[in-house]
Amino acid sequence: MARARIQYVCQNCGAVTHRWQGKCESCGEWNSVIEEAVGGQTGKVPGVSAVRGRIIDLQPLRGVIEEAPRMPCGIGELDRVTGGGFVTGSALLVGGEPGIGKSTLLLQACATIARLGRRVVYISGEEATAQVRMRAERLGLADAPVALAAETSVEDIISTLSAGPRPDFVVLDSVQTLWTSTAESSPGTVTQVRASAQAMIRYAKQTGAAICLVGHVTKDGQIAGPRTVEHMVDAVLTFEGEGGHQFRILRASKNRFGPTDEIGVFEMTGGGLSEISNPSALFLSERNLRTPGSAVFAGMEGTRPLLCEIQALVAPSALGTPRRSVVGWDSARLAMVIAVLEARCGIRFANADIYLNVAGGLRISEPAADIAVAAALVSALTGRALSGESVFFGEISLSGALRPVGQPAARLREAARLGFRRAVLPAASAAAGACGLSTLSPLADLTALVAGIAGSTDEG
Repeated sequence: MARARIQYVCQNCGAVTHRWQGKCESCGEWNSVIEEAVGGQTGKVPGVSAVRGRIIDLQPLRGVIEEAPRMPCGIGELDRVTGGGFVTGSALLVGGEPGIGKSTLLLQACATIARLGRRVVYISGEEATAQVRMRAERLGLADAPVALAAETSVEDIISTLSAGPRPDFVVLDSVQTLWTSTAESSPGTVTQVRASAQAMIRYAKQTGAAICLVGHVTKDGQIAGPRTVEHMVDAVLTFEGEGGHQFRILRASKNRFGPTDEIGVFEMTGGGLSEISNPSALFLSERNLRTPGSAVFAGMEGTRPLLCEIQALVAPSALGTPRRSVVGWDSARLAMVIAVLEARCGIRFANADIYLNVAGGLRISEPAADIAVAAALVSALTGRALSGESVFFGEISLSGALRPVGQPAARLREAARLGFRRAVLPAASAAAGACGLSTLSPLADLTALVAGIAGSTDEG
């Protein structure tokens, strides 16, 4: 028998080295490299012939396309993010910070699926069955026919699931607590997480059961463990939310059976997570129309148009290096917008602190928010409030020109549905038509936007 060898694996990114080091050279994380034992070498043994593999059946690319059968869970926002429901035989990874509501949402999904006549199994590796029952009792789900267990051994879990009728939906909370005897390392290490996830995904593909794995996140907000786990599963969902807000956002960063960058909006209540069917009205419900520095951005999250408020505050600074604080948007993008305003429009922010916030705890990543951010900054600097009936969207180039963005018609229709009458947008996007709005204000460059805001208190 070959002697087991030692390797050193980073628990943050999964990088493998042959010696210990205090800082991982791949991801830069400190004190994340630990020692793990690896089985003997699998190379060719002298005197033993190589084993030939079986000949697989090759099929032509063109053929009958069968749509993957889906299993709706009855929660509209969750079905929207997954693309219409859980696909049978698929593996799903759900990540989020501790206490954000991952277990609560999945327990609600298990209960609704079980009440539809499906066989559902919920296996907890972090809580005892009594703790899960207490949560279900508090949420009013104690009567749901969900099979419950507390186990961390992958072999025991697969043997139990294979002994009875095939389950339709299985939740494993969490993947960091699972361990398998095939990996010679401690539970929670990269090797154990990878091997355990691979075993459960293989079970899902062979039996047709939908598997949902719950994953922890690191301090940077990334799902803990090796990135290979995210490549192995069919969909990756991330649960986001600020501690001071009751709103939670479920975002799909990967989905082999549906659209990516789709979001679902939930509200944390005493009875669990309730879905928000009209998130645009929710994020705009408490805005002050008379306050300078507030602009409404018409954005897109996946296929859903979403309106939100962007707030800016410009205050005099006594520091040599003024502060630039951003919540909910890219700080590098803010620095670019400020530089364009200074270089192309002659507006100076060198002696001012700038604070930018996306209201409601929402995070925006698309560059279409450039015009809304610029309008909020100019409004905060000049002290002139923007019109409460206007929405903004469009990208700003380094030359100061305004570039069009995708799906302008959907943005305008959502704005008209919520009672807005005017849209400030790039001139190239005005070809989509008014779409229910009474006024379109197409602009060619950023100078026209600044001139309009500085010249009138009702401009926006």
